[in-house]
Amino acid sequence: MTNSIEEIEGADCILIIGSNTSIAHPLIATRVSRAKARGAKLIVADPRKIPIILQSDLHLQQNLGTDVALINGLMHIILKKGWQDQVFIDERTENIEALKKVVENYPPEKVSEITGIPVADLEKAAEYYAKAERASILYTMGITQHTTGVDNVKSLANLAMLTGNLGKESTGINPLRGQNNVQGACDMGGLPNVYTGYQAVIDQAVRQKFEEAWGARLPDKIGLTATEMFPAVLDGKMKALIILGENPVVSDADCLHVEKALKAIDFLLVIDIFKTPTSDLAHVVLPGAAFAEKEGTFSNTERRVQLLRKAVEPPGESKPDWQIIQELSSRFGYPMDYASPRAIMEEIAKLTPSYGGITYDRLQGDGLQWPCPNTEHPGTKFLHQGRFTRGKGLFSAIEYKPAAEIADEEYPFQLTTGRVHVHYHTGTMTRNSPSLEREISECFLEMHPEDAVELKVADGDWVVIASRRGAVSSRVKLTDAAGRKTVFMPFHFLESRANILTNPAFDPIAKIPEYKVCAVKIQKMDPSDKSILSSASAH
Repeated sequence: MTNSIEEIEGADCILIIGSNTSIAHPLIATRVSRAKARGAKLIVADPRKIPIILQSDLHLQQNLGTDVALINGLMHIILKKGWQDQVFIDERTENIEALKKVVENYPPEKVSEITGIPVADLEKAAEYYAKAERASILYTMGITQHTTGVDNVKSLANLAMLTGNLGKESTGINPLRGQNNVQGACDMGGLPNVYTGYQAVIDQAVRQKFEEAWGARLPDKIGLTATEMFPAVLDGKMKALIILGENPVVSDADCLHVEKALKAIDFLLVIDIFKTPTSDLAHVVLPGAAFAEKEGTFSNTERRVQLLRKAVEPPGESKPDWQIIQELSSRFGYPMDYASPRAIMEEIAKLTPSYGGITYDRLQGDGLQWPCPNTEHPGTKFLHQGRFTRGKGLFSAIEYKPAAEIADEEYPFQLTTGRVHVHYHTGTMTRNSPSLEREISECFLEMHPEDAVELKVADGDWVVIASRRGAVSSRVKLTDAAGRKTVFMPFHFLESRANILTNPAFDPIAKIPEYKVCAVKIQKMDPSDKSILSSASAH
């Protein structure tokens, strides 16, 4: 997040796009509610009627995969009306003319045709956002999980810069992280192209610094992303894999392909706290420690580094992840001898400029937000005050591109996936909770009632949903939450793996798969008749 969670309350307008905030981030949703209570305008852009629209002033129900067109359309209106922050643009940005040239081609009538949003609502949204003194954007994976995910995020940056909503309190572009330490994993170099603090592996000076610190030669090439690893296994280019705290057999797009790769790999090691469908395929499983059984830090969605204290000892033979990794490394021939997580954090601070002033002693209490370059620095509440890291903010001229796979005669429905309020990710933890499992114990397919009439399907009936990658069965839940020919499934359920269906086509830059749009066909079934499902899966 460019800004902090508490700042959401002070915004005069909040644009939530691609985020089912009250379901996936309920505590942040309370901040939105407080902003509303003090008079903020709330715009929700989502293809479904999600719960938070009940608080909204405006619901923009865009067609799946049309976010760039929507944002370009808002900017077209803002520029035509003269609502842009020209002082901010002149002083702090560059490339505005290229942006203007592109958005000129997105008048409201054209954008309405692409997105399905009425012209009047586009104009009202542009006015609410542009005229607010402090406007904040909140987004999640409904924006990023597309073949145009990077384009979507850059478009939101364009919108914020166009209106001067960066570098000051209660504004910004604020991605809400989907898991508790996703930010921390990225900060610590859990990406194939960077070391800690987003220091590029292809930068010779950076690489030399880490080589001297670690006493080892390091690769000068960018590695593989997760989405590239499984094809590499099937191509014979990857022979061994360690999976720590992930369950890609359920969570990855086109997961039958993932399952095939993991069955073919020479050696698979899984580190986890519960048995999972992924650990079932492992040659070796090492028991990790849960959050309350170890010490260390989490870095949350607002860049806040927080100290975690061990409450209980790990049970049985389980160990904290850092100890497992250290022992594996030593056995592989590179000795590690960190005495504790504190020692690891001390090394992080030495090698990572944005974490330079973060120490265990300073993390007592509420923690610190990076960048925090030295021990006298108080941490950074919001980013880009006065200047951008690169100097001037760069407008990106971005054209709308449709999803990689759209509905056609053979596959006439578009499927999108997401979460439900009682379950988390692949259900590894929540589906082991009897009380949560009682709340929602099986998958469902949301379908518009008029589509159900055409298919002769009633609420609660079983259907087969098939894509070009496979098929699953599910009960139908009739609702007008989404428009005609758009269906929704949660992805938590092993018995009805939504990600058997999803498209592994990915963004060319971020390499994130297009979980949020794929084409499917639907057929009514007798739940006792598995022949339809087997036939569809074979297809």
